[in-house]
Amino acid sequence: MKGSSEHGETSKAPLSRGVSKGVSVLDLILRFIAIIGTLASAIAMGTTNQTLPFFTQFIRFKAQYSDLPTLTFFVVANSIVCAYLILSLPLSIVHIIRSRAKYSRLILIFFDAAMLALVTAGASAAAAIVYLAHKGNVRANWLAICQQFDSFCERISGSLIGSFGAMVVLILLIFLSAIALARR
Repeated sequence: MKGSSEHGETSKAPLSRGVSKGVSVLDLILRFIAIIGTLASAIAMGTTNQTLPFFTQFIRFKAQYSDLPTLTFFVVANSIVCAYLILSLPLSIVHIIRSRAKYSRLILIFFDAAMLALVTAGASAAAAIVYLAHKGNVRANWLAICQQFDSFCERISGSLIGSFGAMVVLILLIFLSAIALARR
């Protein structure tokens, strides 16, 4: 019996390393996906503007993301999260090479959670402004501007997709790191 028990333990070790390496590779792939989402969101929002003529060519109405501090916060938050994700790539590569690294995974969980909070705050605040731009608020006398600035509204609405996608990916990254730590 003792011989079969030892044989079973040795056969699990390579399988466990293979699973850990697979989790680490998935972590790296998800980080690249989150980088693309946050970068695309920041660029889409940061380059959004639309100008409409009003009676004459000399009087124009212009809508820019920088007109609203909430949308500026969205761009800054997505930029910070994107920069963090780029800086975390080397640690993710280290986890592929050394799948037993424990403290670096704890560091990633901590910072991933902080970046999740930041991107959630930015995306949620921007979503509220996008909702007001589309629907307005009758009680506060805020008119919906999307009937006039349709291109502007389409771009700011579209930029939210990458940010909310990055939120989901960051949640998955936190779960992956937690699973990897729990397997130890």
